[in-house]
Amino acid sequence: MAARGAGAAIGDAGNRNPQQRSSRAVRPDDGRVRSRIERAGYVVGRNVKAELRWADGRYEKLPELAADLARLPVDVLASPGGDVATVASMAATKTIPVVFMVGRDPVKAGFVANLNRPGGNATGLNILTSALAAKRLELLRDLVPDVNLIGVLFNPNNPNAATDPQDLRDAAATLGLQLFFLQASTPDEISTAFSSFAAQRLKAVLVNTDPYYFSRRDQLAELAARYSLPTIYSLREHVTAGGLISYGANLIDAYRLLGGFAGRILRGGKPAEMPVEQPTKYELMINLKTAKALGLEVPPTFLARADEVIE
Repeated sequence: MAARGAGAAIGDAGNRNPQQRSSRAVRPDDGRVRSRIERAGYVVGRNVKAELRWADGRYEKLPELAADLARLPVDVLASPGGDVATVASMAATKTIPVVFMVGRDPVKAGFVANLNRPGGNATGLNILTSALAAKRLELLRDLVPDVNLIGVLFNPNNPNAATDPQDLRDAAATLGLQLFFLQASTPDEISTAFSSFAAQRLKAVLVNTDPYYFSRRDQLAELAARYSLPTIYSLREHVTAGGLISYGANLIDAYRLLGGFAGRILRGGKPAEMPVEQPTKYELMINLKTAKALGLEVPPTFLARADEVIE
């Protein structure tokens, strides 16, 4: 992904084993990023080389992978794996341009100095996954009758784990809701957490945004169905995997925007002068088949708000 040498992508920490995940993976190397780079005049395998690294479910490998890419060296380092991959990428280099896709405010996270003029070697997208968590709580309240206590699953290894729980508590307080938090960072811990949610007789669950949870979306949907727990997620791919409802950015569009940044940098653009962008559309998606299996009636007014409905 670079004209003068090589470009790179450091991916999320999801497991890439197709035998462990039946729903189609959405990855930055499957055409979305490349199509935008090609618009800038670069074709992988012809006048640009791509180096890809994946952590395969282990966040602790990300710093090593990012450092390896920086040593090659590459001309641009794309970090589509969220905040945890961006932290690793920015620790690995202060000079190579970094293009990120993160879910929290990149200024507060220290990734850029200013949204309009980032000022350093990094720029990219904020898909607002953390900021939209309050909206997801509101959607659960509107969808699930008489809900007052909502379970929240979060990954303690994600940088957002330091701030998201309190932000969610504040949002819940304004909505008259209470939250029950559990953390999980392995398949067994995810299973145990859902068993605990059911034991607490919760009526709904919010799965906090996390690249690892994205890779475990089949497991999450299966557990939500097993324990009859209406569950909301941040990305539509969770719903296509059998989850009930999602609200957030379109990941495919986000990858295209990411590729646009990389292409502009390869043509000589400076990340310090490229404003951080946000997706232009946020989608509400509902799986009516899952709702029916849960015995949940989705009001017509709620359906009318949906951008996509799976029958």
